[in-house]
Amino acid sequence: MDNFVINGGHELFGEVSISGAKNAAVAIIPAAILADDVVRIENIPQISDVQLIIEILDRMGADIKLVNKNTLDIDTSNINYQSVPYELTSHFRASYYLIGAMLGRFNQAEVAMPGGCNFGVRPIDQHIKGFEMLGADVDIVDGMVCAKADKLMGTSIYMDVVSVGATINIMLAAVKARGLTIIENAAKEPHIVDLANFLNSMGADVRGAGTDVIKIRGVEKMHGCTYSIIPDQIEAGTYMVATAACGGDVLIKNVIPKHLESISAKLEEAGAEVIEYDDAVRVTRFKALNKCNVKTMPHPGFPTDMQPQMAVLLSIANGTSILSESVWDNRFQYVGQLLRMGADIQVDGKVAVIVGVPKLAGVSVKATDLRAGAAMIIAGLVAEGTTTVEDIVYVDRGYEDIVEKLSALGADIKRVSVNDDNAVQTAG
Repeated sequence: MDNFVINGGHELFGEVSISGAKNAAVAIIPAAILADDVVRIENIPQISDVQLIIEILDRMGADIKLVNKNTLDIDTSNINYQSVPYELTSHFRASYYLIGAMLGRFNQAEVAMPGGCNFGVRPIDQHIKGFEMLGADVDIVDGMVCAKADKLMGTSIYMDVVSVGATINIMLAAVKARGLTIIENAAKEPHIVDLANFLNSMGADVRGAGTDVIKIRGVEKMHGCTYSIIPDQIEAGTYMVATAACGGDVLIKNVIPKHLESISAKLEEAGAEVIEYDDAVRVTRFKALNKCNVKTMPHPGFPTDMQPQMAVLLSIANGTSILSESVWDNRFQYVGQLLRMGADIQVDGKVAVIVGVPKLAGVSVKATDLRAGAAMIIAGLVAEGTTTVEDIVYVDRGYEDIVEKLSALGADIKRVSVNDDNAVQTAG
C-alpha cells in the first residue's frame, strides 16, 4: 500500500507536460476490437485504468506490442469472443465500453457491471436503450450485461439525458450496423470527438461529434490505422488549479487550450492569470484569491471532474463561494476530508457553500475517488505542515507520474510504501 506524503507551502514554478487523455484512451483502446486489424495508438497515458483495459484485450487474444512508453500496436485480428468477468471490470467504470465494441464486432457481448469511483449510482439504462434500439436483446443476469443481436440496424436514438458513456457506447455499437444511426441529445465532450476521429481513421463514417447530433453510417469492415490520443483536459485543469491555489508561474504544455476555456475563465475570476498559446497555457498567481461561484455542466461547461480540485482553491479564497454540482449525485464525499484540514464548507444536496479560510492544516486524509484524490493532493500542497494522502490507488487510475511532475515544479511530495508492520519507506 502506498501513500503520498506532502509538505505544503511551496509555490509552483516551471513547466509540466500533459499526458494523453484518460477518458479518450479507455474508449479508444476497446474500439480497436472493431478493426479486425493492427492499430497503432500513440500518446497513451501510463495509468492503471489503461493497464486494466489492455489486460482484458490480451486475455481475449489480442496481440499487443509495446512500441515505446506511450505507444501500443494492437492486433485484434485473432481476438476471440468471450465474457468479461467482474474481476476485470470491478475497478473501473469504462469497462462498459467493451459492451459496445464487442456488440459491434461479434453481435454479442457479455460484460460484468462496471466498477470505478464510488460517488453515486451510475445507471447504464441509456446504454441499454441504445443497444436495444439498434436491435439487440439486453438482459442483466447475475451482474453480467448480456447483449445479443442477429444483426444491428441503424436507427434514430434520442438520449433522455446527456450521457458521455452512453453516447460513446452507442457509437461503438453503431459503426458497423446496417444503415444510418442518428444520436440526438448526444454528449459533446472532447474525448467523444477524439473517439469519432479514431473510428473514422479506421474507416468508419461518423459525423457531427462535438455537437448534440451525431450521424453514423454503418460500414461493413474497418481497417488498421495510426492515431494519437488528445491531451488530457482534466489532468491539465488539475495542474492549472494547483498552480492557482499554491501561487507561482507554470507553463502547462501539450494541451488544447479551447478544451480548457471553462476552467481558465473561473481561475481568472478567482484571481489567477491565464495566457493561452497554440498548445500550452501559462498560469500565474501572485495576488490573493477571490471568491467565485462555479456550477458543473456537460461540455462546454465547467467539468464535473474538476469540481473537487476547484473546491480546494475556493476553500482558501477570500469570501464565500457557491459550488453547485449538476452532473453526479453524492460527489461531495471528499468534503469531510477538507473539513479535517480546517476548511469551512457546508453541503446541502448538490450545493456546497464554501467560506474561505486563511490556511489549511496538514493532516492525514483519504482519496475517496480519483478526482477527490487529486483535490487532496492540492490541499496538501497549500496546507501548512505535512499531509498524508491515503488510498492513492484512485489517483493512479488517472494521473501519470504525478509525483515526478509536481516535484519538478517545486512541490515537496513523495510516494511512500506502508508495510503491514507500519514501517514506512520511500517508494521507488
